[in-house]
Amino acid sequence: QVQLVESGGGLVQPGESLRVSCAASGGAFGTYTMHWYRQTPGKERELVARITPSGTTTYTDSVKGRFTISRDNAKNTVYLQMNSLKPEDTAVYYCNARRLGLSIWGQGTRVTVSS
Repeated sequence: QVQLVESGGGLVQPGESLRVSCAASGGAFGTYTMHWYRQTPGKERELVARITPSGTTTYTDSVKGRFTISRDNAKNTVYLQMNSLKPEDTAVYYCNARRLGLSIWGQGTRVTVSS
């Protein structure tokens, strides 16, 4: 089964952009539906975006038009490009891989949007 490692989080100002990455190891990456979730203290983890093995994408309403999920199966990596960031996007962002009832999580990467 795959293992996931997120990277690319950091501190940015409102309106700026950031790209977070999730590198997978362990094989069969291309067969997993990949997700980005985010979580803030005291709140449930929220699904931000999803990309299927065929490349079909879905987004939560609050990020549509600003965030783009993509995958590079040759590099076993999924990305989340975040543009026009807002303070309310501040969260820990988690990568998730799912296939046939199996759900695998990364450790998370923190994104802080603040002036």
